[in-house]
Amino acid sequence: MSVREQSLVRTLFTPGHLILLGLIGLGLVTAIVRYAYGIGAISNLSDDYPWGLWISFDLLCGVALAAGAFVTASAVYIFGREEFRPILRPAILTGFLGYLMVIFALLVDLGHPERIWYLIIFWNPHSVMFEVGWCVMLYTAVLAMEFSPLVWEKLQWSPLLRLIRNITVVLVILGTVLSTLHQSSLGSLFSIVPDNLNGLWYTPLLPAMFFFTAVAVGPAMVIFESVISGKVFKRALETDILGKLALAIPLAFAVYLPMKFIDIAVAGDADLLFKANLSSAIFWLEIIGGVVVPGALILLPSVRQSSGWLFGVATMVIAGVVLNRFNVSLIGLERPEGAFYLPHVLEFVITISIVSAGVLAYSLVARFLPLFPKEHLIQEGAAAQSGIRATSEATGTYVHLELEPENG
Repeated sequence: MSVREQSLVRTLFTPGHLILLGLIGLGLVTAIVRYAYGIGAISNLSDDYPWGLWISFDLLCGVALAAGAFVTASAVYIFGREEFRPILRPAILTGFLGYLMVIFALLVDLGHPERIWYLIIFWNPHSVMFEVGWCVMLYTAVLAMEFSPLVWEKLQWSPLLRLIRNITVVLVILGTVLSTLHQSSLGSLFSIVPDNLNGLWYTPLLPAMFFFTAVAVGPAMVIFESVISGKVFKRALETDILGKLALAIPLAFAVYLPMKFIDIAVAGDADLLFKANLSSAIFWLEIIGGVVVPGALILLPSVRQSSGWLFGVATMVIAGVVLNRFNVSLIGLERPEGAFYLPHVLEFVITISIVSAGVLAYSLVARFLPLFPKEHLIQEGAAAQSGIRATSEATGTYVHLELEPENG
């Protein structure tokens, strides 16, 4: 085996990658059981709980957490905020992987996954799901094209690279429109259950609520991913850029929060805010812990200049939006008396394996494709202290990383 082949094997089969592969393998075995014996064999879903963990987390949270792609791309290409360009490729990759994970989860959750493509020929324009399905399908294709320059640069396929660069602005505008449509339409799914959804979360404005919380959690997810990838790949963190991007979070909350409370008051549900029950407690946890506190902290310059604080605040925003999606789709919905749902352990296995696949894909892209800009390449001192030798291969403005044991 040549030295390069040995290096490739060490890069692919790190302890972290082997753990992720093991989790993915468990998910694949579980999926085989699901397709062989039906969805009831691996889940606790029922007529009372037709949607469970996979819809609440994998779909609703997954789509919202992938919003960083369209928020960052819009900032760079539509609003001319060039300072965000260094974090654009990782944001698009996170969004692209997020949507792929959503599709894989749907292939497990759908009663007839083999019919997932039916919406292409059997049109039902009066269905919200039809709109969501088309938007997700088209936006995933748009993200694939926005991501493709990493591949064309690596392969040095100049004609395709020039083609994508020439239509990038069109792709970003199309992606922004599609994201706005389906992020809000996911909220529309629950606007048809006014008698079943708790008044703390039900509102005809659910589409707008879903959209503004997606705009807030998108930058939070970019910060979360940047801090983790900076530590894993020993590269310099773009704290100044992330601090500026974080200002989008309180801006979105400044619209969302007044709209939320005014809507509750107008609907005559203000008394629900102060009832001593589980719904009220979870609502205040979501609002205070996921909106008010992180939104206020981000306004402090010292918080925006600290990678640790930015990571903590981003985590709070992500947790708040995740809790919101669970509240709307699962916890806040009224069920028949005696109905109960606790996700089956194999439902968790599917979700964990899908997330593991996304993490593994991100790691491989970072190692083999030009994902990060040159100027944010490596914290050489930190790399040396950790015993990791880092090499890079320049491909234009961006580089990929290959991390190898120094004595390996």
